Amino acid sequence: MQIRLIRHGTTAGNAARRYVGRSDEPLCPEGREAAERHEKDPALDRVFVSPLKRARETAAILFPNAAQVVVEGLREMDFGDFEGRSADEMAHDPAYRAWVDDLCRGACPNGESQAEFHARVLRAFTETVRNLQGDATFVVHGGVIMSLLWQLAEPKRDFYDWYAPNLGGYLVDCTEKDGRPHFRNVRPIV
Repeated sequence: MQIRLIRHGTTAGNAARRYVGRSDEPLCPEGREAAERHEKDPALDRVFVSPLKRARETAAILFPNAAQVVVEGLREMDFGDFEGRSADEMAHDPAYRAWVDDLCRGACPNGESQAEFHARVLRAFTETVRNLQGDATFVVHGGVIMSLLWQLAEPKRDFYDWYAPNLGGYLVDCTEKDGRPHFRNVRPIV
């Protein structure tokens, strides 16, 4: 089956380069306009989405006739105390510096660690695609896309190498390998 992984449109926090994880930001006017200009697929009848507004709004614009299936576990990483702040604003914050120095692997204060985030995303995605017949489209978050590709794609690449811009993403061939989804033939989409 083919899976489309699409990142939501731009929010005010994205435009200001802030950590936007659990915050339920809508699309900003520029993000909404960009989504409106983007190619639509009115024939799609079902799209899987994160529960957060920015993903649901993007899906409604790109796939106007699709029923949205909310997948709770595909929400963005919980950045805890770093939420809504930019790297520049936290340049002298010892907790932030420690997290960055650990390559962002540890838990954000009052948030998730990368390991917790990766496990949640993989579990939610695996449960969603387990019984699917045919192709599927997901409108989710940049971190979710990077996590899935980092864990499931071949050839293997670094987590940050799988970055997708707002409204960008990847098309993958998804099969099962060793009891879990496996991605191959990964192609960027814009």
